[in-house]
Amino acid sequence: MLILIVGPSGAGKDTLMNGARDALADDPRVRFVRRVITRPGDMGQEAHESVAEQAFDLRKQAGDFALTWRAHGLHYGIPADISMDLARGRVVVVNVSRSVVAEAAARFPVAVIEIAAPADALALRLAARGREDAVDVARRLSRSIELRLPVDRETVMNDGTVEEGVAKLLAAITRAWGDALQS
Repeated sequence: MLILIVGPSGAGKDTLMNGARDALADDPRVRFVRRVITRPGDMGQEAHESVAEQAFDLRKQAGDFALTWRAHGLHYGIPADISMDLARGRVVVVNVSRSVVAEAAARFPVAVIEIAAPADALALRLAARGREDAVDVARRLSRSIELRLPVDRETVMNDGTVEEGVAKLLAAITRAWGDALQS
């Protein structure tokens, strides 16, 4: 089962995923994927693999990625070795753009968990990150974040403490995982 974590910037995806990863660290049946991004490694809470754009393009051409997309001026890639994990029956959890959900669903058994947050919380979190100026934050918030997805999704509302959000995400992962085991 490939569990796709989606949601708007500032919803807390990385924070909640980090907590869920820590909680499931000793479970060999689960893998939280480290994305490859053309962004410096010291920006944000996500422990990603940072690469230059040219290196990303070469890796993409070599077939190193199962999924790729471009967003906010950056390239993102999910390593191709997730296919081996899925073939072995592992649960693979990854943060992706909603723009690649259809492609993922066409290639893998997927469940989608959307992490959401109230608009005022999104604004505060985006401003606190310091990656964008006020105009860019306002532009992100003004975009429609409701997109039709080709598969059902479960929404985790991240509107409480980090611990509450992590517990909600763990419960959603467990439900998706359980559904896959029963299929």
